[in-house]
Amino acid sequence: MVIDKIRKNKKVEKSQKNVAAADMLIGKWVKCEKCKEIIYKEDLHNNLSVCPYCGKHFRLSSRRRLKQIVDEGTFEEIGKEIHTKDPLEFEGYLKKVESLQEKTKIDEAVTCGIAEIEGIRTVLAIMDGNFLMGSMGFCVGERITLAIETAIQEKLPVIIFCVSGGARMQEGMISLMQMAKTTEAVQKLQEAGLLYISVLTDPTTGGVTASFASLGDIILAEPDALIGFAGPRVIEQTIGEKLPEGFQKSEFLLEHGFIDKIVERKDMKHTLANLLRMHLSN
Repeated sequence: MVIDKIRKNKKVEKSQKNVAAADMLIGKWVKCEKCKEIIYKEDLHNNLSVCPYCGKHFRLSSRRRLKQIVDEGTFEEIGKEIHTKDPLEFEGYLKKVESLQEKTKIDEAVTCGIAEIEGIRTVLAIMDGNFLMGSMGFCVGERITLAIETAIQEKLPVIIFCVSGGARMQEGMISLMQMAKTTEAVQKLQEAGLLYISVLTDPTTGGVTASFASLGDIILAEPDALIGFAGPRVIEQTIGEKLPEGFQKSEFLLEHGFIDKIVERKDMKHTLANLLRMHLSN
């Protein structure tokens, strides 16, 4: 068993639960929420952050996502000069942003740029749930809009990896305006005849789902991803009915026609490359 490998000192009698908890505290091990197995963190990272026992796709940082998807040395970041604003002078907001920047080593909830995927140039926007749950404020909306405008100018396809808790409440109405802005940008991209692939990861909710995330020419999703506008509990309280099993999971949405395909992480790069090739051949 994996837990037997964790135990460092056989002379100290501890339960398996206590051993697992102690080792997870020092950051070497993680516990899969789905199958409850204990996984060595390095093994998990080497397996694309997918549980080797049950296939659960752990949430992924934008940095690791870039490394998995993009050809090495081809990523050119755009929009980095666009920074977070505090239009409402929301108490403690900028301090929280600064703290997250230091902790996550990224400056906002989305990273955008031009890159190659199996040799095919494309514009990428990759959201990161580690930064204020990937919430969309001024900076996120502006960067995604700039990425799409760059694609139109360079005549390139666009791929957006979505993960978000919705609009950023600390920016009030300004954050909600990003829904209209990004939607208009996608419309211009489609009028230009350029491909837009939206990849929905866990979780994709709120204003992001209600705008650019749902507008892809092709919509892909990772397995078992939560996708929706409002959460299941809010919906149940609103309509007064029990929701179907697996409601808002990617498998349920595929069955009901909301997404086009569920793609495992190990197949994502090659799947995207094939879609880009088919688009270029037309």
